[in-house]
Amino acid sequence: MSDQKTKEGQLNIELSEEVADGTYSNLAIINHSVSEFVVDFINVMPGVPKAKVKSRIVLTPQHAKRLMKALADNLARFEKAHGEIKDYEQAPVPMNFGPTGQA
Repeated sequence: MSDQKTKEGQLNIELSEEVADGTYSNLAIINHSVSEFVVDFINVMPGVPKAKVKSRIVLTPQHAKRLMKALADNLARFEKAHGEIKDYEQAPVPMNFGPTGQA
């Protein structure tokens, strides 16, 4: 047994240096089917007509709902501590971006 004692049911999560650096995204495209939600994270640069998906996350509908609740909770706590987050622009979402949400 290692020096780090783990409680029963505790999950030990490892974070590699590459993943810890993160990936910047200023656009997310969400598609779904009956069995999964697909979230594509994109970095769109002004004046550049093409952008690549930087990361894709596939979730079950249950996990997508948990993520939505966790984001809402964290946003509420952030705004309570730092003030309201202003949404200055409504970026147009490309309607023909990628495949439709089908499994």
